[in-house]
Amino acid sequence: MLIALLCIFSPPARPAQDQKGQPELRTVHGTVDDKDENPVPQSVVYLKNVKTQGVKTYIADDSGTYRFSGLNPNEDYEIHAEHNDLTSSVRTISSYDSRRDINLVLKLSHKKNEH
Repeated sequence: MLIALLCIFSPPARPAQDQKGQPELRTVHGTVDDKDENPVPQSVVYLKNVKTQGVKTYIADDSGTYRFSGLNPNEDYEIHAEHNDLTSSVRTISSYDSRRDINLVLKLSHKKNEH
């Protein structure tokens, strides 16, 4: 019972902060691959802020690489990639994930209308 009370009354964990007391921003990057793990250039990567519903896009470069930086560590995001009629699974980037540098491979594994 004491442990449960401590959990209820404990202050929430604070994210890492820079020297000015601001939350450290995070970066999400990786590659878009096909089912055979080959990079897929010119894929469109969608990053949605779950709270605001705002969406950022990035067109993967010639090596299938994408990058989003300056992301608020206190927000949750959803990310997926599309190319022609293929899409990747939607991945969640949680505010509870303390990593500041997140590397995700987005695999184009099914047709867009198969969600």
